[in-house]
Amino acid sequence: MFELPRRVLFGAAYYHEYQPYERLKDDLDLMAEARFTVIRVGESVWSTWEPENGRFDLDWLRPVLDGAHERGIAVILGTPTYAVPPWLARHYPEIAGERRTGERIGWGGRQEVDLTHPAFRFHAERVIRKIVARYADHPAVIGFQVDNEPGLHLLHNRGVFQRFTDELRAQYGDVETLNREWGLVYWSHRLSTWADLWTPDGNAQPQYDLAWRRFQARLVTEFITWQADIVREYARPGQFVTTCISYDRPGVEDDKLTERLDVTAGNPYYTMQDALELPDTGGSGQDWTTNGTWALYRSADRMYSSRQEPFLVTETNAQAISYPWNNRPAYDGQWRQAAWALVSRGASMIEYWHWHTLHFGTETYWGGILPHNGRPGRVYRELAVLGEELEKAGDLVAALTPDAEVAFVHDGPSKWALQAQPPLAAPDGSANERSYETVFDAFYRGAFDAGLQTRILHPGQLQAGELPPVLVVPAYYAADDEILDRLVAYAEAGGHLVLGPRTGYGDTEARARTDVQPARLAGAAGVTYDEFSNLVAPLPVTGTATLPLPPEARALHWTDGLRPQGAEELASYEHPHFGRWPAATTQRHGAGRITYVGTVPDPAFARALFEWAAPADAWRPSQPSVTATSATARDGRRVRFLHNWSWEPVSVPVPGAVRDVLSDEVYPDAVPLGPWDVKILTEERSEEPA
Repeated sequence: MFELPRRVLFGAAYYHEYQPYERLKDDLDLMAEARFTVIRVGESVWSTWEPENGRFDLDWLRPVLDGAHERGIAVILGTPTYAVPPWLARHYPEIAGERRTGERIGWGGRQEVDLTHPAFRFHAERVIRKIVARYADHPAVIGFQVDNEPGLHLLHNRGVFQRFTDELRAQYGDVETLNREWGLVYWSHRLSTWADLWTPDGNAQPQYDLAWRRFQARLVTEFITWQADIVREYARPGQFVTTCISYDRPGVEDDKLTERLDVTAGNPYYTMQDALELPDTGGSGQDWTTNGTWALYRSADRMYSSRQEPFLVTETNAQAISYPWNNRPAYDGQWRQAAWALVSRGASMIEYWHWHTLHFGTETYWGGILPHNGRPGRVYRELAVLGEELEKAGDLVAALTPDAEVAFVHDGPSKWALQAQPPLAAPDGSANERSYETVFDAFYRGAFDAGLQTRILHPGQLQAGELPPVLVVPAYYAADDEILDRLVAYAEAGGHLVLGPRTGYGDTEARARTDVQPARLAGAAGVTYDEFSNLVAPLPVTGTATLPLPPEARALHWTDGLRPQGAEELASYEHPHFGRWPAATTQRHGAGRITYVGTVPDPAFARALFEWAAPADAWRPSQPSVTATSATARDGRRVRFLHNWSWEPVSVPVPGAVRDVLSDEVYPDAVPLGPWDVKILTEERSEEPA
């Protein structure tokens, strides 16, 4: 049984095999001086482990593991299956993945293979068994990472398609059932036999597309589970098995992917420098790297959501990230801030990618902790301070359970469905394939800007544990009837349910429902609609006495033509046509309330919405540059984190005396924060009278 370590692990991915000269002792000594407790090794070099077919070189890693162990540094050992060696691609060209039917992914990058192909599986299993059998008993090894950032490609190989067909046959039974469930009468797509099923390349049917995306995610989950099961044959008790997730990968359904793993691990990369400043005035979009402090917290909450428990950060920014033209290493203090933000939301490991900036290869300018000259500089010094702080904080901050005043429902199938049929337009008028994220993020950022702490849940997790007093469900499009009924029951039992556009509009096959919209929710919400429109420009929105809105509040991208059926109007559009419909409504339901927001709120609108839905408590800071989060330690102690995301020092009033975990200083009524500063605090208990 795996149990998270008693302190937050701290370290980096380390590739001694990449170094142009011998420096193992120097590297490990520097790591020990910076209070490193973990390194990740071995996941990227199959061709080093197995230079030729059947000839293995396993001993090169031994000095790294021995040296780490001598210095008290633990090791996570990776399996190298995401980067196949040239000889394997040459001997078995048929293992190449296809991004379209018959169109092979060219070899020369990574993850180019059909991960279901028997030849690939044979060789992958062989090298996994060789590596893990060789090193599972090494005392430095505490866990294993199988593969790396899986789900990069949607595979169109013939064998994959035939397996897809077989799964459809098992699920639907016969073609007539499939014809009916997918609506294949449309455009003459009715099947007369399973052999009529067309390949996905030119598909325009959304029901097919959603089934294909679900299937691709299952392939990735099955592949990672297969590897994990092999590794567990050799792993010692207490060693964990995980994979590192890049959450934006098209083939990932993270809650399913992590079910058979021991712990969630993810790679939150974020834009540094001015992108982290609060108040946030930027409008940069989100991608595999996030933009904005709010989005850094969203990454942490997404990782916690996978298993609803603390997680590991396997990669995050050491220096400049991404491409040679995107060099923005952090300002002084920002590495500490980001790391403690992740810890405050449940991170039990902070591991940087990577130790030493590479001198060659695709990622030559993806900066490591050490620069190209290999000498410790500003990055190393900043992270060494963080290492001391994590050591000082000890078990207090390991495996925290973060507080949550608001929960959000996040749904992978709805995201895929709204990629196939995007409801929102991009600025140039083309389809916004990130429509789901655009809607979800607008609400999440509003809660963040209002100073609220959040928990993200997958639909299947709604029944697990107590839910916060506010539950937000934006763009839950491919909606399950049972989940919609649970949402109504949540409000009836006393919760405040906040619904956003597209929620409940489709069913689990992404078919538009025939119900009054929002389906299964309209009666309880006291509002319905039967038309909707895109917005070509932001619309001013006026509030009410119930929901005052600032003059800069705007509705973005979309409007549902809401018709209240007993619900109270909360906000309205300032427009000669759209003004006939409210922008948001609310209605009591049972012991709770349901609020429907029929547009994508801009930050000002969304913040006001959440300030109304969850009134401020004594710890919510009034300074626009400050965030306050809190969590519960394993032993029940309360831990609070105050961040100042700006250049200006501030003094933050607190409702009671607090002790600085890192300095032991007690602040009776206010906490000073310098530029780009963070403090970790515990509340001082007043003495009981004798």
